[in-house]
Amino acid sequence: MPKSLLIKNGRIIDPSQSLDAQRDLLISDGHVADISDSIDAPDVELLDAAGLIVAPGFIDLHVHFREPGAEYKETIETGARAAAAGGFTSVCCMPNTSPINDNSSVTSFIIERAKNASVNVFPIGAITRESKGEELAEIGEMKSAGIVAISDDGKPVLDSGVMRRAMEYSIDFDLPVVDHCEDCCGAKNWSMHEGDYSALMGLKGLPGAAEDMHVSRDLLLAEMTGAHIHIAHISTAKSVEMVRLGQSPRSPRHLRGHSPSFHPDRRRRLSQRLRYELQDGSAAQVARRSRCCARRPARRHN
Repeated sequence: MPKSLLIKNGRIIDPSQSLDAQRDLLISDGHVADISDSIDAPDVELLDAAGLIVAPGFIDLHVHFREPGAEYKETIETGARAAAAGGFTSVCCMPNTSPINDNSSVTSFIIERAKNASVNVFPIGAITRESKGEELAEIGEMKSAGIVAISDDGKPVLDSGVMRRAMEYSIDFDLPVVDHCEDCCGAKNWSMHEGDYSALMGLKGLPGAAEDMHVSRDLLLAEMTGAHIHIAHISTAKSVEMVRLGQSPRSPRHLRGHSPSFHPDRRRRLSQRLRYELQDGSAAQVARRSRCCARRPARRHN
């Protein structure tokens, strides 16, 4: 059985080589052996990729594998297989498991279970204990166990002092902070964007300023501490612009899709801003949210 695979006539896109062209690609013993206009090789498996894109494996920065604690929804094995089927070769799993990944024991469990997974699985540890936003988790121990970042996922760290200390610790342990920005502005149990539609339907809304204020605070904290932050779940044009103004090589952000609970004008402004950011090249990362559980229809976070 041939150990080599020859992919012919595919459109190869590889940003690391500034390559976007139709080429042949030869893979031998699991490694790229050659990329040329035309390759002829004996005793290889042939794959005609005409009309298809050939690219390096994608990296999903934000997945929700439910192991430990909710394996009936998804396991590390099934989530990794789904990622591989979509072309993703590495994933970063958020800490909202049960128990939450806020200590080295949970981190070690995830890494052990991921050893035979179809893709690379990199755990992200919680910022605070049980992601309650009150006291820092065991960041150093989790780093030693193998986390690659810290985050409370869809739960904002409202206490500025706690977030500042988290950023300071993140520098010591060389970990990025994946930051969900949402100051509820007193609007607890909100259901949708605050505006004409929320008033019309009689539902409690959350204004875009709730995100904008939190983004502004954490950009200032990142500037003060020098931390590497990743602003996740951006949903307003103003937040995107603030990140753009404060962006440095250490402040990427994660641009996400639109929730149907957002006001049409808010979606339009965000779409226009994101298109500009992507074309301009200042947008750092576009991530898809991967999770198997059903989304509650009128909320935009876990």
